[in-house]
Amino acid sequence: MSLVSFFGYLIKMNFYLIGQYLRRLVPVGVTVAAAAWLGFQAHAGDTNSVALPAHPSPEWLRTGTIYEIYPRDFSPAGNLPGVTARLDDLHHLGVNILWIMPIHPIGEKFRKGGYGSPYSIRDYYAVDANYGTLADFQQLVAGAHARGMKVIMDLVANHTAWDSVMMTNKAFYKQDAAGNVIPPVPEWTDVAGLNYTNSELRGYMITMLKYWIQQTDIDGYRCDVASNVPTDFWEQARAQLLAVKPDLMMLAEASKPELLTNAFDIDYSWPLLATLNQVLMHSAPASDIQKCWEENLARFPKGALHMRMSDDHDESRAVSRYGVNGALAASILMFTLDGVPMLYNGMEVGDATESGDPALFDKLTIFWNPKDRPPFGQIYQALIKLRQDYPALTNDRLIWLPNTDTSRVVSFLRLDGNDEFVVVINLSNRPVNGSLKVLNAAAFKPLKIAGLPDGPPGDLPRFQLDGFGWRIYHRSVTAMSAK
Repeated sequence: MSLVSFFGYLIKMNFYLIGQYLRRLVPVGVTVAAAAWLGFQAHAGDTNSVALPAHPSPEWLRTGTIYEIYPRDFSPAGNLPGVTARLDDLHHLGVNILWIMPIHPIGEKFRKGGYGSPYSIRDYYAVDANYGTLADFQQLVAGAHARGMKVIMDLVANHTAWDSVMMTNKAFYKQDAAGNVIPPVPEWTDVAGLNYTNSELRGYMITMLKYWIQQTDIDGYRCDVASNVPTDFWEQARAQLLAVKPDLMMLAEASKPELLTNAFDIDYSWPLLATLNQVLMHSAPASDIQKCWEENLARFPKGALHMRMSDDHDESRAVSRYGVNGALAASILMFTLDGVPMLYNGMEVGDATESGDPALFDKLTIFWNPKDRPPFGQIYQALIKLRQDYPALTNDRLIWLPNTDTSRVVSFLRLDGNDEFVVVINLSNRPVNGSLKVLNAAAFKPLKIAGLPDGPPGDLPRFQLDGFGWRIYHRSVTAMSAK
């Protein structure tokens, strides 16, 4: 579809849709619309970040699906060989980026829980003996690579355990006026904050990051509380790491626009997750999802990439927060919006085992065979394949479509020159009948998703959805053009 014909497509629609497209094409610029999102403050420098393009990301990341693994809970053995043993299952699911939570020895001083937090690290250069050996991790990475999957390590650069091997150099740590080492946040009593005004510390950390790439051939890092570490350190580190691995991926646990211009490829879509929690748990209007998306579009650099998640190790499981069907509806949203979807281990079976603080500090093995679940694995597999087969679902082109019940339903269009997809999701537990506005509505056909029965009969622009129901419709633009 040419640019001229594409704008012709939009002109035939109402002014609402034209405005949506123009906002997507030309970001609002220096406006910082989201001043605070449950603690996600607008940072000084945000407006400058919007004026810059986002750092270009590897294609395998933009088109991929991230899978987070907590080795302690992933298998009964709770070790790295327990992860390696299931690589075929993960490959069959279709995920292509394995994020391995920290594998290093855990501090004992001021430890929380029976096992301790994996984010309280004693030695960055070692593998926790409970997890295995360096050779075990090398085997895991090699096995993933042999199956076409990438592996990223979890980097905790903001703090260490109180009994870290680095404590021999007190200058590496933040200190109070009396010279006492302090935690990075008062409530984080099990860790000590690192001091990035110290150039020796910076060199130590960058050398360590190179070590793991050189020794294990990992493909990048997920960086814990990245916004609490100076941005110029991340930029310094990335510049040196690219010389070791040019196709590196860097994921920031943050929602800070300046991090995406030079340091990171992708960050967390925390504001969207916070909004989704309000919609599904506290009856906020579904239209808040669109509002949040638009505010972030205005706030972040053009082309910024966000990780879309409804579940991770810091949250109660999605099936516990939203219910089984609500959790599936949340996943459909994350898989069909722009960005990169993430699955936390166990989501593919609808695991409800407790996670997050304080469960994070103990061992609670995933229950891989729960009762009375939809076929989550089949559905996720189908969605991953859909993203792999259709670039329209992995680019950054998205148009919100008006519908007759925006308090409960979100609807949007994903598109490129070959294909268009209409996504309709009921984010309430009550059935809904409605309609939406989209050009060539009758040409869209509902997709058959493996593991699910056919939905209610009917074609767009009308839709009929059960509570937490959803449909994805497809139209081939090239086939229509050929006619």
